[in-house]
Amino acid sequence: MIVFPAIDLKNGEVVRLAEGDMDRATVYGDNPAAQAMLFAGAGASHLHVVDLDGAFAGESRNRDAVEGILKAFPGKMQLGGGIRDRIAVEGWLALGVDRIVIGSAALKNPDFVKEAARANPQCIVVAVDARDGMVATEGWAEVSDVPVADMARRFEDAGVASLLFTDIGRDGLLKGCNVAATLDLARATDLPVIASGGVAGMEDIHALAAHAGEGIEGVITGRALYEGRLDLAEAIGAAGT
Repeated sequence: MIVFPAIDLKNGEVVRLAEGDMDRATVYGDNPAAQAMLFAGAGASHLHVVDLDGAFAGESRNRDAVEGILKAFPGKMQLGGGIRDRIAVEGWLALGVDRIVIGSAALKNPDFVKEAARANPQCIVVAVDARDGMVATEGWAEVSDVPVADMARRFEDAGVASLLFTDIGRDGLLKGCNVAATLDLARATDLPVIASGGVAGMEDIHALAAHAGEGIEGVITGRALYEGRLDLAEAIGAAGT
């Protein structure tokens, strides 16, 4: 199982939000590239980066910070936040981003996502962000009437790499990952699932790793790392990556 340390960007700074609320942001640093190097030094081979401003604006807002991370981090990086057309997808892949995470557009324009995935096999991750079991979009500001599993199944045969499942109600709150809901989604679809939202410590890593053989590909963790509740090297070791 892959451990993805997270770097969320707001106004060029490294932050974490509580439940996706931009007004509830905690700043953890002003040098995203240096943070990426710290994660690499702890053994991280993968990185999850989100342009939070871009998620709300619908287009890149932290390009300089993302490019700085790309230059600094020696491993693989997946990027999300405001990527909603083929030009943006192709542009980021050409710059060296390994996988593109698409959320809002996956619900509102699934054909675009399928076309992007077919053109770039295993390079597109569909973000399935849930509030009370329903898909949320637009930086989690809107909640649809589409159940999580229904949306996930739409992309099974499109060449999508993975699903990224976030329980919004737990994100950034250190409440513990929703392992049961993550596992339910993994069992409901043929696509591997990355868990996100609420990771509080090693207990969550062990619980998810125990189901790696059932379709859980990885886990994203942010606040627990920044606040010293989770040791990245220990988590990577326990995850078997």
